[in-house]
Amino acid sequence: MNRLRIFADLAAPPEVLALLQAGIKGHELVLPETPVSSVLAKAGRDPQFAAVDIAFGQPDPEAIAEATRLKWVHISSSGITRYDNPQFRALAAERKIAVSNSAGVYNEACAVHALSFMTAQARQLPRALKSHAVYGTADWNQLRGSCGTLRDETVLILGYGAIGKRLAELLRPFDVKLTAYRRKPRGDEEVPVITERLLPDALAEAHHIVNILPDSAETRQFFDAARFAAIRPGAIFYNIGRGTTVDQDALLGALRSGKIGAAWLDVTDPELLPDEHPLRKEPNCFITPHIAGGHTDEAKTLVRHFLKNFDRFVRGEPLLDRVM
Repeated sequence: MNRLRIFADLAAPPEVLALLQAGIKGHELVLPETPVSSVLAKAGRDPQFAAVDIAFGQPDPEAIAEATRLKWVHISSSGITRYDNPQFRALAAERKIAVSNSAGVYNEACAVHALSFMTAQARQLPRALKSHAVYGTADWNQLRGSCGTLRDETVLILGYGAIGKRLAELLRPFDVKLTAYRRKPRGDEEVPVITERLLPDALAEAHHIVNILPDSAETRQFFDAARFAAIRPGAIFYNIGRGTTVDQDALLGALRSGKIGAAWLDVTDPELLPDEHPLRKEPNCFITPHIAGGHTDEAKTLVRHFLKNFDRFVRGEPLLDRVM
């Protein structure tokens, strides 16, 4: 294959960039004048981008439209919000630009984070860690008796992509009843899948509702007052998808009314949620600062995932995590 020009707008330390450079040996690595600050940040326009063959990172969609040599875009996040619209999809299809994401980098960590939320709730860890209850007292017996195991409880996963699939795998030893929601089932899911028509019934039955929906025009404010009203009384709500998919006023109302038993959030709108936001004052609302996908050597894992795909691209093989 001819020498390829690969644009990478990662804010990565020298050893990670060296790993990337070694992995594309024989091809040219093009670095931007100003790297993006994180995988969720929007990249600025860079004049070098117009003459590259591959983009790795968070390239600007308008720059992609002007880059006539571009053959493949590998997005350095699991979410593809800025690219997930009819205009960009049409552009990618017309120009035959392959688009893949990094779901394979973040699915394990995100699934483990969600499972940690669920087991912490089942074992009443927030209460237990604060408690000074004495063995054998009424308070101690009440706390001990409120701890559960998840067994035979129903879990509804909204958004059955790489993260949802991995979470379902991790949950199987707990003997839960799993259901997943997808707008467009593919038929290869390993758990029962429902669509919009059956969602109200599923919300009314689930003990645990795990929201992994991405941000898009169809999912913004997906969990509104009506959907919270449909939830089984006392159910636990988890969000590790995107904060924009939840009407936070409706969530606050559901918590205060006791409609839901607790909320565990890794994502909010905005991020970081201000200290004075009322959700931070709710005793049954637990918030982590969008760290679900984080893990040791994350940047190296991200580069290695790209290099696996780069090898497949060079060989003409199907790309991992292809989304367009």
